Amino acid sequence: MLQIKNLSFTVNDDSAGKEIIKNISLEIPDGKLIVITGPNGGGKSTLAKLIAGIEKPTAGQILFNGEDITDMSITERAKKGIAFAFQQPVKFKGIRVLDLIRLAAGRRLTTADACVYLSMVGLCAREYIDREVNASLSGGELKRIEIATVLARKSMLTLFDEPEAGIDLWSFGNLIEVFRKQREEIADRSIMIISHQERILNIADKIIVLGSGEIEKQGDRDEILPGLIGTPAAVKNCQGITEGV
Repeated sequence: MLQIKNLSFTVNDDSAGKEIIKNISLEIPDGKLIVITGPNGGGKSTLAKLIAGIEKPTAGQILFNGEDITDMSITERAKKGIAFAFQQPVKFKGIRVLDLIRLAAGRRLTTADACVYLSMVGLCAREYIDREVNASLSGGELKRIEIATVLARKSMLTLFDEPEAGIDLWSFGNLIEVFRKQREEIADRSIMIISHQERILNIADKIIVLGSGEIEKQGDRDEILPGLIGTPAAVKNCQGITEGV
């Protein structure tokens, strides 16, 4: 379980400090898929980076499975079982896709095993498995490869920052199916996704709405989603669309 207690984050903006995250407290239970949504600039990506260890909070605590990880580095948190998929994936010149997936998995994968993860994100495995992770790949291709590496890690807590960014509609349909299956299989693990997409919101167990650095509302999907997209009928229609992907 992830616990966030009175978390704040301030950055220096010219001569004054600008508070991006404002005294947030929440819990992410095991075995759940959580979606964080809200307006642009509301602090969603910053919160994910604080959890992953990319940024350090100004105040407050972050506990993971009862252990205080507030001052731990991103590497230390990764060893504890926290994985993060960037909104803008990183390039790795000189490293093949196969090698990157094996590194992420932390275990010896066969080529066939690695290809399964590429297929899950809508990439033709035989065309990508031996390619170098460099500028020859498009943003959408890099995004899907990164998601494949995160899936291969099978972390206790996986954070996805707008995974739909740069992905075409066909691949997005595959991605929804991947997240749906992950939700069914996570057991004692957790997934947190930052997204505005209704089809991702619709597969959440819990939705957290973040705005101006504060939690505006949070609760089960059936409680929160109707207020975000309209009426209960709209939710039912959205469910039908998702099931048909």
